[in-house]
Amino acid sequence: MPDPKDVSHHRWDDVPLEEVKEGIGRKLVTGDRMMIAQVFLDRGAIVPMHAHENEQLTYILEGALRFWIGEERREVVVRAGEVLHIPSGVPHEAEALEDTLDVDVFSPPRQDWLDGTDSYLRGEKA
Repeated sequence: MPDPKDVSHHRWDDVPLEEVKEGIGRKLVTGDRMMIAQVFLDRGAIVPMHAHENEQLTYILEGALRFWIGEERREVVVRAGEVLHIPSGVPHEAEALEDTLDVDVFSPPRQDWLDGTDSYLRGEKA
């Protein structure tokens, strides 16, 4: 049986903001099998094409993101109040059409985000 002592409570205002690169910052809360992130993107910020094993839900709270999905680069614009589901392994890229705040949920947690090896996002060579 799970231990109630393992329950944790978080306030976004108390979670440190990590500046990933100019124009993109994030705050993370992680459990054993899932992760939630607030992602802050300045207008024009680009999340380069990438794919990961993690299933992803992206919920736009403010602003809008243009996604390019899959090898065919299908375009999808996701606006405030909308959610995009990205299955495991699907390549995707995004551009902030406005200053944007989104909430991303990943299962399992993004290990590359936790250990800083997400070079595709940081603009570093892999």
